[in-house]
Amino acid sequence: MKANYFIGNGSFELREVEMPHADPGEVVIKNMVCGVCGTDVHIKNGEPGSAEVNPPVVLGHEYSGEVIEVGEGVTSLKPGDHVTVDPNIYCGQCAHCRNGKKQLCENMQAVGVTRDGGFAQFSLVPEAQAFRLAPSVSFEAGAMAEPLACCLHGIDLAGIKPGQTVCIIGGGAIGLIMLQLAKLSGAARLILSEPNEKRREAAKTLGADLTVDPTDPAAYEGVKGTADVVIECVGNNPAVRAAFDFAKKGATLVLFSVPKPEAQFPLPLFDVYKKELTIKGSFVNPDTHDRAVALINSGKVDFGPIITHRYPLSELSEAIGAQSGSESIKVVVMAQEYKSTAGRVSGGPSVFAVP
Repeated sequence: MKANYFIGNGSFELREVEMPHADPGEVVIKNMVCGVCGTDVHIKNGEPGSAEVNPPVVLGHEYSGEVIEVGEGVTSLKPGDHVTVDPNIYCGQCAHCRNGKKQLCENMQAVGVTRDGGFAQFSLVPEAQAFRLAPSVSFEAGAMAEPLACCLHGIDLAGIKPGQTVCIIGGGAIGLIMLQLAKLSGAARLILSEPNEKRREAAKTLGADLTVDPTDPAAYEGVKGTADVVIECVGNNPAVRAAFDFAKKGATLVLFSVPKPEAQFPLPLFDVYKKELTIKGSFVNPDTHDRAVALINSGKVDFGPIITHRYPLSELSEAIGAQSGSESIKVVVMAQEYKSTAGRVSGGPSVFAVP
């Protein structure tokens, strides 16, 4: 089988390796679609992931596929099942795990970070990490379960109440998923702040009541002090500054983005004091993957405008580069052999037909 290994120093190597086989409690998955996450970009650039990365390793933790082999003792899955993978494996023994904060696990492993993941034709995961998809669900939608699960954790922390105004800062894949979840949570008014016109248009398609370009002073001023909940999904100082500016008195701010490790922001203490703001961070997806799969199976979250670019497994480095660019929203990698009719394109159905 083919696997595209991260070998360090920003480099990848496509290798021919032996097929995995399932030991007791494990399943082998024929990987179909794997999303490129901001974490993959960070790792490629030499920055930390959700856990320590030791190359060579196959990255890719947002993926779906088909079960082709089950190990002894596996009872919840069978060959032929379509599944999506929850990458995060918690130790269950550390203080955080024992006190209901497993996402802060001191010994967390992650498929596609600390162990081989989705940027390969096949993968091996524990039974508990594979969640069954409805047969009618596309593999592309299934690959979005992990980012959707992370967003659900952020939405839980936001505590949105029906009738509130919610502002999402950033119109990338995470921001556009958050927009839909805020709507499902009962937000009466949805605002999305994003400088990229293409992403603002996608937000309108997905239900935003107002989209603003934060580089437009008049538009920025018009949103100040209007949001009950602000969810920041960018990770740079202007976006964080906007989160404080757009928050009304008593608002909750969720800083959801993955910033660079050295990132610093001068906290506007007077705003926190005078507005009585609540500020929360959000990390990974504790116990939300099953809810994400239920939402995907229900068809209540639309990934059509979000997945914009598709690449073959052999062009993983280019795919990660595209995810960093302004033209894409979400880039996915097609793990199996494909037939290209139009090359790398944005929008519309996949141009890679998986046999």
